[in-house]
Amino acid sequence: MNEIKLPPFLKPGDQIGIVAPASVIRYEDILGGIEIFTKKWGLQVKEGETLTTAFNQFSADDETRRNDLQQMLDDPDIHAIIAARGGYGCSRIVDGLNFDKFLQHPKWIVGFSDLTVLLSQVYQLGYASLHAPMAKSITTYGGEKAEESLRQLLFGELPEYSVDAYPLNRTGEARAQVVGGNLCILNHLLGSETEIDFTGKILFIEDINEYLYNLDRMMIQMKRAGKLEKLAGLIVGQFTDMKDNSAPTFGKDSNDIIHEHIAGYDYPVCFNFPVGHVGDNRAIGVGMQARLNVTSETAHLQFLAGSSSI
Repeated sequence: MNEIKLPPFLKPGDQIGIVAPASVIRYEDILGGIEIFTKKWGLQVKEGETLTTAFNQFSADDETRRNDLQQMLDDPDIHAIIAARGGYGCSRIVDGLNFDKFLQHPKWIVGFSDLTVLLSQVYQLGYASLHAPMAKSITTYGGEKAEESLRQLLFGELPEYSVDAYPLNRTGEARAQVVGGNLCILNHLLGSETEIDFTGKILFIEDINEYLYNLDRMMIQMKRAGKLEKLAGLIVGQFTDMKDNSAPTFGKDSNDIIHEHIAGYDYPVCFNFPVGHVGDNRAIGVGMQARLNVTSETAHLQFLAGSSSI
């Protein structure tokens, strides 16, 4: 198992950076997030150039997005980098990033969806990151628990999440590192230097706006690539706005599809976990140690103090 270190936790007065490394963002859409970070949490915010620029569907061209993120990675006074939003674009810039100064002054990288690329890259460098609400999504209706979960993990508190039982759950307990993110991106990273070894780990997955047949195809790819066989546990998050064929239909919903492809394994599985493209998108420490306990009545995910820290 990879030894994963934790960047220093935040304290009031620390500075964080906000950038848009993927799709274009309307600046007014992140003002509520900035207010939470500054007025509610007592942090200082350094705004990236890409918060107010646009290039087709991206926040800026590849070079500008990469340079904007690079400046935040290199800045020793930045203690966390929170993405403005996801969308698409991180895989276009990840190979051009230099993490030398990041390794000298590690910091939390925060985001989800397309940011799964960067979270996975940081994991390969031996550091934890946070799959969590971003500057835009943190103000989503119904996201109060998600907002608080991000604050807890950034400031060194270790949350515990409880989820109601789900008919497809598989009972059991696992204690391991937690890894994962957006299922489409995890498939996209297979065969690359950013691919994570899931062996012996608790994997979490989520996605949005995919056809059900394509979800089936992604699960088959994960299975054929050996990514599902040796997990310590599986957390199935929210698969929102999924699409079906007009006719004939695929015949299964997203949870049924996932359940089919893990049916031959015996590790604990929790469905309907609050993570993904929803308001209640709880923060998950990618690379952090956690305990997953799934019973017939409930499921618990608890982050543990045993994770390595610097």
